[in-house]
Amino acid sequence: MNLNDHRRVAPRTGAGRKAVRLGLLATIGLGAVATAASAQAAAPGSFSNNAHGVAIADNTALAHANPVQRTAFDDSFTVHQYGAVFAAAAYNQAAANSSSCSAAEPCRSVALSFQIITMAGENIHLNAQNHSRATNYHCADCQTFAGAYQFIVSTPNPFTLSSTAQRQLAEIHRKLDALGRSKDSIASVQAQADSLAAQVTAILKAGAATAPKGPGVDALAAQAPTVTMHRMLTH
Repeated sequence: MNLNDHRRVAPRTGAGRKAVRLGLLATIGLGAVATAASAQAAAPGSFSNNAHGVAIADNTALAHANPVQRTAFDDSFTVHQYGAVFAAAAYNQAAANSSSCSAAEPCRSVALSFQIITMAGENIHLNAQNHSRATNYHCADCQTFAGAYQFIVSTPNPFTLSSTAQRQLAEIHRKLDALGRSKDSIASVQAQADSLAAQVTAILKAGAATAPKGPGVDALAAQAPTVTMHRMLTH
């Protein structure tokens, strides 16, 4: 696994700003090229629609905290299984903001989006976009965190996630939901989200390894699935 961390300091928007932005792209692929956009979430065991070999997925988690609702949480956990495609667009976003709370009664806003996509083909044109944004507006000592996690599985021949993998992903979804009720620190929420993302990566890597290779394929010459992770953290 290759892990690349990119860090930069974001401009502060007010006293006591504590904002975290996290972007993660995990690609598990055999011959996936770059090019994607948006579609309805599919249940882990089903195939999402792909119109004439073109798949589009769009998922977003949005959370907003203010003096009326000082604690806000939203999460999205979607699985899209597209089968054979020649082009795909995937857009994933997590956005959180806190506004107008006082230092005596600060706000807390957390948004987490996990997007999982499987597709098959030899030369897929994939355009994948993964964004997160965490912002404080006139919100002293507020805590704002947004994490976007995108996982793309590409194999030469179509496959479906096993029932075991589906149950494992459903359990991870439940744990992600539980983070919304957590009173843990933002640092702990981030660590737990990263841990869940690592579990998703392991499940998808195992699933990709079982994908059919096709007739007459030399197992020794076949390219093994790879996992690439891009992570951006701003605070």
